[in-house]
Amino acid sequence: MVNRKFTFPKQERLSWKRHIDLLFAHGRSFVAFPLRVIYLPVEEDALSARASVLISVPKKKFKRAVKRNLIKRRMREAYRIHKHDLFDALANNRQRMLVAFLYLDKEILPFSEIEKAMQKALDVLRNPK
Repeated sequence: MVNRKFTFPKQERLSWKRHIDLLFAHGRSFVAFPLRVIYLPVEEDALSARASVLISVPKKKFKRAVKRNLIKRRMREAYRIHKHDLFDALANNRQRMLVAFLYLDKEILPFSEIEKAMQKALDVLRNPK
């Protein structure tokens, strides 16, 4: 059995403005409702982690920070649990990826629905067109 850590360390977080601008300028996107996923494959040595992830909830739809933080926490948890599916596919292809998950719905959905959407999104990311 493979020993896997289900963590979300700082190296896996997308925080460089240059990478974020590159992702939004040249990345491809798709929707796995309630998530919009923007992704961009990059060179092998450009990133320290297999995938660098940005998670965002719009302030325009959720004025209160408490609600935005709740949704982001649920999205991070769903990603953290299922990220190894994506990491294995990227390792096999010797690839790295920038990914942004943007929340689209106007309501706060339960974790189970966010998790299903995250699984669907990660399945698409494993086999991008």
